[in-house]
Amino acid sequence: MSDNPSKLPVKSSAGEVAAFVEKLRTLPAASPGGGGRLIFAMDATASREPSWDRACRIQGEMFEATKSLGGLAIQLVYYRGFSECAASPWLANAGALTRRMSAVTCMGGQTQIGRVLSHAAKEAKRGTVNAVVFVGDCMEEDVDHLCRMAGELGLMHVPVFVFHEGDDPVARRAFKQIARLSGGAYCAFDSASARTLADLLRAVAVYAAGGAQALAKLPDKTAALIAAQIEHRS
Repeated sequence: MSDNPSKLPVKSSAGEVAAFVEKLRTLPAASPGGGGRLIFAMDATASREPSWDRACRIQGEMFEATKSLGGLAIQLVYYRGFSECAASPWLANAGALTRRMSAVTCMGGQTQIGRVLSHAAKEAKRGTVNAVVFVGDCMEEDVDHLCRMAGELGLMHVPVFVFHEGDDPVARRAFKQIARLSGGAYCAFDSASARTLADLLRAVAVYAAGGAQALAKLPDKTAALIAAQIEHRS
């Protein structure tokens, strides 16, 4: 885990963020006009406590952005401590998700990304899962195993959108492969990029709820605004 995540630089370039949003625009339609289901998975180990608190504050924007598209159901998945990986019921409003997230205390431990991907595959077999969001800062598992599971999710049309806090090179390589093999996208941010994360989560939520057509209706300046924020903080 990173000992001092607050000093990590932003690694996403303006072009990288714009490419992330453009990737969303070109994906196949999720469930146009009928709402969607999004797995929101987060590393809840000790190094991520400040980011967990920020995510609690901004996650409501995902629901707000999808109201006109039929709504969004989100399942919170997190891991922490000694082999603890938990999943909430499917939640249909920001208040319920905030209460769940606020009740979680971050705790030291190893990453369990494999369990997150395995859970996503099981959920996809039980019913539609339009997308998976994963927010984390490091990777301490067998990357080949994770890539195999990511590829399986890709075959199931369940894209994984990875938001990488910090600049750990091992995590960066693994996260990019997970995103690519699943058909999703990767973007890095730092502890000062709460607005960037909020905007990107909103874009993924709109995709999950209404597909590429709904995402295309977002203002054309969305990617430019995100990129400008990153350039300003670089």
